[in-house]
Amino acid sequence: MMKAIVLKDFGSIDNFELAEVDTPIVTPNDILVKIKATAFNPIDYQMRQGATESKLLKSPILGRELSGIVSQIGEQVTGFTIGDRVTAYVGSLASNGTYAEFISIPQQLVAKTPTSLSFAQATALPMVSMTAMQCFQRANIPKEKPVFISGGAGGVGTLLIKLLLVNGNNELITTAGNEDSKNQLISLGLNPDNIINYHEPDFFEKIQSKCTNGKFEYCIDLVGGKMSEVCANLLQVHGVYVDVTFLATEQARETLFDKATIIINVANFAYSLTGNSNDTAFYGSALNEIFNKINDSIISPIDINIIGNLSVETVQKAHLMMERNETRGKKLVMIND
Repeated sequence: MMKAIVLKDFGSIDNFELAEVDTPIVTPNDILVKIKATAFNPIDYQMRQGATESKLLKSPILGRELSGIVSQIGEQVTGFTIGDRVTAYVGSLASNGTYAEFISIPQQLVAKTPTSLSFAQATALPMVSMTAMQCFQRANIPKEKPVFISGGAGGVGTLLIKLLLVNGNNELITTAGNEDSKNQLISLGLNPDNIINYHEPDFFEKIQSKCTNGKFEYCIDLVGGKMSEVCANLLQVHGVYVDVTFLATEQARETLFDKATIIINVANFAYSLTGNSNDTAFYGSALNEIFNKINDSIISPIDINIIGNLSVETVQKAHLMMERNETRGKKLVMIND
């Protein structure tokens, strides 16, 4: 048996409870991992609320990324041994979510954790790094083109900005709502003049001034909602809109359609839809690529905030902080000593 934080029903954070459940069974292709740390993502509270993302829920235990130690391996598993430090993004492909002591994971989802990273640092990387990698690779933005990125101070944004800067994309414009976020972006190497405070009444005009004729060919939207309307209005006809949230408003969708915009949807779970192991291998290989870049000092880990141990109280706190936008650009992490 193992301890887990279980969601009894959709809705309030009061629907979480601590429970004793069966330890997952290890199938021939699986790795059983003792979870040492897990990170929280906005999709977690959206699932809890019963939003569209809840259709992905295959277990009453939420959580989609983890770092831990290999406890058992299936007979067909290669390249891993008991005691290895590993990290994974599991989506809905594992035995359960990551708010638990153990999880059984298909081996193609798993990557070995660099010794330079703590469990807490490592667990913060899978979801944001894979999202950032997809934005970077699929948009394939020419180096000389200016790019507007909404929400650049978040986990996905900081990694994406690092990847673009290393690639030679220097005309990056983004938004920040406070000095901490602005300083964080400056520390990445971003031009301070290209960081616009979205609380200022003329922030839209300031973004426009950073691009010829006030229109961008590329916008990457990491926020959605009202910011999707900002992106839609900033884009030129036949521009490219990279959508990570699927939270564009009706007005934004209408503007994007009228401009015949090229829309690139980025969703990590897409690789799981075919059920083909060659597709799901993306998860492990993408994470290995990010770890290699960290080992080579090309990029660095993202900022984290360890908010507690495995408990109902920690999960509730994390969900409220995400809903209230109180993370301040740091990935929230729960550890399991």
